Formats: sequence, structure tokens, C-alpha cells
Amino acid sequence: MCTAITYKTNDFYFGRTLDYIHSFEENVVITPRNYIFDFRDMGIMQKHYAIIGMALVKNDYPLYYDAVNEKGLCIAGLNFVGNAVYLKTTPLKENIAQFELIPWILGQCATVKEVKEKLKNINITNTPFSNELPVAQLHWIIADKSECITVESVKDGVKIYENKVGVLTNNPTFPEQVFNLNNYMHLTSKPPKNRFSKALNLKSYSLGLGALGLPGDLSSQSRFVRVAFTKLNSVSGNSEIESIGQFFHILETVSQTNGCTQTQNGDFEKTIYTSCINADKGIYYYTTHQNRQITAVNINHEKLDANTIITYPLEKQEKIYIQNKK
Repeated sequence: MCTAITYKTNDFYFGRTLDYIHSFEENVVITPRNYIFDFRDMGIMQKHYAIIGMALVKNDYPLYYDAVNEKGLCIAGLNFVGNAVYLKTTPLKENIAQFELIPWILGQCATVKEVKEKLKNINITNTPFSNELPVAQLHWIIADKSECITVESVKDGVKIYENKVGVLTNNPTFPEQVFNLNNYMHLTSKPPKNRFSKALNLKSYSLGLGALGLPGDLSSQSRFVRVAFTKLNSVSGNSEIESIGQFFHILETVSQTNGCTQTQNGDFEKTIYTSCINADKGIYYYTTHQNRQITAVNINHEKLDANTIITYPLEKQEKIYIQNKK
């Protein structure tokens, strides 16, 4: 289970939590402009926009979870188990394997408007990366500073939804998630007014009562509501430190603590990492389950016309600052 959001102050930010039972040894990966993408059905892409994001690298191929390109276009794939449907290769369509979707989009699109055009003739196929890595059931949030969409490949085909909330979690489908927000339209960050009865002199006895009823469980539908309320009511300064700090605070409201979400196999999901991308500056910030210090990788510090991917292992060791050192 995962949660992704967009956020805007002076710059545009995008990021997510990845919640799972264990890490896949993912890294922060930069794919420069001349790395060759060899798509299974769409041929070779020799030149493309540079990309930075979190990825598992297999056979020198970056399997991105979330990423941004040098133009500021962002995308993240989140679990969509039971609803995602991919098809076999279809004639007259642009056949893109599920694992190829992120580089296919980020390699050649600079805006969400361009993405919409590319998706008009797409068929997301059920081609696995390898026998060891079966096809993941995902849906995607794609955003730039002006627009955000959700893409879902379901039994009725590929659906593209305008995402004015700037939030994505997991099941159910995106339209159902948005409709569910109607049940919480009474929530407010302000002190509540007495609408119970004019006959009773009811008063607020605590701050925060305007949000009474905001779901606190870890289900994907509740996380959608909670992070949407938190994000849309968030107040932040415009500096980089204030912006990324607030971004991580927002996602902390849906972070999963080890031991609180047990799977049917008896394992526990936890937040493996949390990311925050400054899409305007090409900076990838992250924290991990073991290390809550924010770490950053800047795409512009690398040679972006190279042809080999660049990987940065995650900083997982907790770093504690001792203020009264001897």
C-alpha cells in the first residue's frame, strides 16, 4: 500500500510513500539522455529526457517506482491489485509493457498535455520483465506544475482521469475514491459550529474538533481522505526548507509503522521510503524506514549527456545529532 501527492509553493513538488513488507534494494537512479531504452514492442529510444527517481536496477535496466524528468514531468506507480488489467500485444496500438510505462512517458513527454496525447493509442501489455519479476498490478499518478491525471488500465481499457485532488493511494478505482470525499465535506480546519441543535449550548472544548470524523485507519480509502484533507489544508512557507519539510509532514500522516498492518502471510507492511521531488530543480529528496534524516540527490550535478545509468544506494543508517557533545 502506498500514497502519492502533489504540492506547490514557489516550486512544484511530487512524491510518495512506498509501503511494503521489505525493501527490494532500490536506489536513487539517474538515467542520462543517451542511455538506450530498448522497448519490447516499440523499438529503441536512443535519445530522451534525463530522468531521476527511485528504481530497482535489473540487468542494467532501471525499473522506476517514481521519477521526474528534466522538464519537470513526474510519475509514480502504486499498487492497484485486483483492478489492474493488462492485455496482450494488439495490432495498430502502441504496445508498452507495464514496466516500460514510466521511461516511455518521461523519456519523450515534457507536460501532462503531451502525455494525454501519447496515451490515446496506448495498450499497456502484460509482458513481464523477466520470469523472476512478474507483472505488477499498478495504476499511475502523472503530474506537472499545471496539471495532474490518474491513469488506470482496467477491464474496460485504459482510463485517464483529471486528478484535481493531487492524491493517489490504492483501491478502489480513482472515481470511487473521489466520490467518497463527499462523505467528508463537513470537515474543516476551523473550530466547528453548533449545528446539532439550537436548543443546546454546545461549545468546542478542544482544538481540532472541526476534523472530527477524519478516518485514522491505514486502509487505502481512508489514507486517500486523510492525506487529501491534510494536503489541501496545509499551510507552508515558500522556501525550499519549509516546502520539503511540510511535504514530509503531510506524508507522515499516512506513514505505516512496522507492526500495525499485518498481511495474510503474517508479515507486516511498513513505509520503506518516502520521497519528495522538487520537479522544478530536479532534486530527489527521501527518507527511509531506518533513517529519518532527509537525503538529497540533484540530477543537475551529473553529466546528463552520458549513456550509462548512475545509482546512489539509499542512506539507511539512522543519523542522530548529539547536541551536547563532549
